[in-house]
Amino acid sequence: MPDWPRVAVVGGSLGGLTAALVLRDLGCEVDVFERSAAELESRGAGIVVLDATIRYLRERTDLDLGRLTTTTGHLRYLGRDGGIVYQEPRRYRYSAWHTIYRALLGRFGRRRYHLGRELVGFEQRTGRVALRFADGSEGACELLVSADGIASRARAALQPRARPAYAGYVAWRGTVGEGRLGPAVRDLLADSICYQLVPASHILCYPIPAPDGSVAPGRRLANFVWYRNYTPEELEDLMTDRDGARREVTLPPGAAREAHLRELRAVAGDQLAPQLAEVVERTERPFVQVISDIEVERMAFGRVCLLGDAAFALRPHAAAGTAKAAADAWALAEALAASGGDLAVALPRWERQQLAVGRAVLQRTRRNGDRSQFEGSWRPGDPELVFGLYGPGR
Repeated sequence: MPDWPRVAVVGGSLGGLTAALVLRDLGCEVDVFERSAAELESRGAGIVVLDATIRYLRERTDLDLGRLTTTTGHLRYLGRDGGIVYQEPRRYRYSAWHTIYRALLGRFGRRRYHLGRELVGFEQRTGRVALRFADGSEGACELLVSADGIASRARAALQPRARPAYAGYVAWRGTVGEGRLGPAVRDLLADSICYQLVPASHILCYPIPAPDGSVAPGRRLANFVWYRNYTPEELEDLMTDRDGARREVTLPPGAAREAHLRELRAVAGDQLAPQLAEVVERTERPFVQVISDIEVERMAFGRVCLLGDAAFALRPHAAAGTAKAAADAWALAEALAASGGDLAVALPRWERQQLAVGRAVLQRTRRNGDRSQFEGSWRPGDPELVFGLYGPGR
């Protein structure tokens, strides 16, 4: 029988949970360490669900994905007057971040999902990795999987030059119940994801499950993502919250200052199609995500590996962030299985494969973001502008 390594997964989000599940299924003893003291919250974020994101739920559970996701059958672009300027049949699936999180956590269980355990240091020794946590506790494992996102402690230690590079814009995001929207908006979102291109900006909107899990039309949430440019000086002001604290990555719901909310809603009324302006204006607590690129030169370091956003932070334009993390997890389990648990064989093979995937999708999301926000060359119907981990044709 293979001697499967004892695994510590640092980071209990979607990528970390997927890694924990597939490695546990392989036969590894797995613990997940999450820095947050309470179970994670989505802050209202919707996600486009790619196949890799829900592969575990589809292949290894009996959960009904139709109860966890919404779908639309058309891609539509709106003009300033609200009319449809382009449309095509294109089926996508969506969910709320917390819906997928709860499903994965429910499968992993809470006994070995450790909250309030922030990794502050690690040291590779013969045959193991020694772990130190902020609460003073210590641990050990034979494989450390760092899935702790953009602020990864392991990446900072192993690839200190791989730091977030601000892309020049942010995503304003938010949700509002369909029941609070007019019939025109509900009809538009019934079976479509809607985009609008405006100078140096674009917005998209699609339906996601409600907080209670409902996916019935009229009870769902309308989820918007609006990309807007900010200079570094403007960003500093935007990301300073109501209490005067500077936020680095996300300005959570309720933290944006009133002046910025007024400006957001005023610009929505001036520039957006009436249906999309209504979604923005009726969202009570929008939040901000800073868009950055992160690229590493390596993903494997002895008995430590970087997974998902801890290695490559992707702009959201391909909706590939959660899918890339899940794909990293599956590929890691497959490499370990093929090597019979031999980390010295498995990790270099896994690294070569996933570095290539990460670099390709990073280049594509960077190119598409720049085309929209700075070059003005984004056109409806462009085959490059599709959601997916591998781009058109794959």
